[in-house]
Amino acid sequence: MSSPEIASLSWGHMKVKGCSSSYKDCKVWPGGSRTWDWRETGTDVSGSRIRSQTHTYRSTLLFTCSMSHPQHYPGVQPADLEEVLKKGIDLLVIGRGMSEALQVPSSTVDFVKQKGVDVRVLQTEKAVAEYNKLASQGAKVGGVFHSTC
Repeated sequence: MSSPEIASLSWGHMKVKGCSSSYKDCKVWPGGSRTWDWRETGTDVSGSRIRSQTHTYRSTLLFTCSMSHPQHYPGVQPADLEEVLKKGIDLLVIGRGMSEALQVPSSTVDFVKQKGVDVRVLQTEKAVAEYNKLASQGAKVGGVFHSTC
């Protein structure tokens, strides 16, 4: 199975080729994709107040994201990545957001490397470009991408 191409990326919106859904944040791996819901693993421990402002106060959200990033702490956790790592990938690409607000602790990077998987942590637009390049070359690549802050 090949890793699906990320067909489009814009603020708060990602589309994966061959998938009828669109995502705000997503996980991709050879043969599949799904939404990345931070609440599943505790990555988003304090963002509920800010999340509720997303539609009404978009400019406030942008300011909040660029100034304090409370919803991006503690950052990407090993539990966020386990599902993708179990898909037989050789390399994982992590997109930290458009402004690189999402933290990726060194302990998380170490966790991935201990599984024998190479990891690249990049700003999301660069991460998607890198992921798509590797996928088009037939690499067994997975990714987790944050499409806003």
